[in-house]
Amino acid sequence: MARSPLFARKSVDDIRASGEAEGVGLHKALGPVSITAMGIGAIIGAGIFVLTGTAAAQYAGPGIMISFVICGIACAFVGLCYAELAALIPVSGSSYTYTYATLGELFAWIIGWDLVLEYAVAASTVAVGWSAYLVRLLARAGIGVPHAWTMAPFDDPVTLADGTIVHGILNLPAALIVVIITALLVMGTRESARTNTIMVGVKLAVVLLFIALGVGAIDTANWSPLIPENHGNFGEFGLTGVLRGASVVFFAFIGFDAVSTAAQEARNPQRDMPIGILGSLAICTLLYVAVSAVMTGLVSYTQLNVAAPIGLAVDVLGLPWISFIIDIGVLAGLTTVILVSLYGQTRIFYTMSHDGLLPPLFAHIHPSWRTPWLSQIVIGAFVAIAAALAPLDILGELVSIGTLFAFMLVCGAVIYLRKSDADRFRPFRVPGVPVVPILGILCCLGLMYFLPLDTWLRLIIWLGIGLAIYAFYGRHHSRLRTLAERQR
Repeated sequence: MARSPLFARKSVDDIRASGEAEGVGLHKALGPVSITAMGIGAIIGAGIFVLTGTAAAQYAGPGIMISFVICGIACAFVGLCYAELAALIPVSGSSYTYTYATLGELFAWIIGWDLVLEYAVAASTVAVGWSAYLVRLLARAGIGVPHAWTMAPFDDPVTLADGTIVHGILNLPAALIVVIITALLVMGTRESARTNTIMVGVKLAVVLLFIALGVGAIDTANWSPLIPENHGNFGEFGLTGVLRGASVVFFAFIGFDAVSTAAQEARNPQRDMPIGILGSLAICTLLYVAVSAVMTGLVSYTQLNVAAPIGLAVDVLGLPWISFIIDIGVLAGLTTVILVSLYGQTRIFYTMSHDGLLPPLFAHIHPSWRTPWLSQIVIGAFVAIAAALAPLDILGELVSIGTLFAFMLVCGAVIYLRKSDADRFRPFRVPGVPVVPILGILCCLGLMYFLPLDTWLRLIIWLGIGLAIYAFYGRHHSRLRTLAERQR
């Protein structure tokens, strides 16, 4: 009896063949440097510039350094799995494509829908942080921006110095930066990659400048105790707080995942994808630990629950010109995260549309720019609205749980394909299979466990909406399902 179309999977040969056909219209403009820069562009951003302070102040204290080490270890296991799959199946689609080759169409749809949380919602989250740093920079220049137009309507109201209580209307700067980056991505991958590489260079220079200047001014008393005593509540300091902090900042490590979506536009994906994924992960993990060490050494963790923690730490140095440069670099850094997240989302939808699970507009390539421009505009509009209206904390936790869920399935895909396609040549092989993928799965499950219950409920609701869309549209238009029914 033929296998149910819901659980039928694509073979690796089918995926590679279809990827080559689908990739004809995409411009192969990315080399190892551009791909590594893309990964760094996604990884270094909100984790350092926005969420580090919040996680330290509310959960981990100076132990946030350990939280980043935990994230780095978990990502190393998952990153090795991504590197093998990206080299074995060099097509766009990320963990969606890998799940299609292992667990079948239904699970592929679930993970594809889940990746909206990882990319589109991540872009919204970072856009909110970008807005906070822009407002801070404009204030330094004596330009005031009305609070109501830099806050989401569901944010807590702000009380001004004169006692006036201000409620948010919408976060206008957050929406505008998404619109600008969407326009850049619509106009072409090569132009976007060049812009991203330049901004990554600026961002790295600023991060290294912060570390170099701050290390000499560290007050080691701020590191004591390294892990503050638990307050009696699960996840508030102590060991559980360090793990909760790791769960909260984990979404900042999505960069190597976004890199895998660029496989069809890489000049030599079998070589370039592992270099880009593992290289960007290693560089960024080291920088994360260094920056968090300097930040908590300059300022007591109790004061870091602010939207611009790096800026607060720099102010301690008493060098206004340095603060200005740092703020510029932070804006560049957050801009690259938004760019890579929006890029990754459209490439996943591009592949899902070719599979018939989404409407054809998501795969339509512009005749001159050679980009999926309609998809980019639709996704950009969704992200801009979310950035303008949704609170930062809810967005950030959704990204973390969505990312971890996707990473678990990628680790499982490596184990599955080692058995189902054991004799296939792999340009890059994960060492120690199945131990390494299993450790990746366990790390992801552990970090998900430390996220709040309401975040789990939002994930369940989101996946329920996705299953409804699949039931009413995707399964009726699926190319694989149509083929399976013809063969019955």
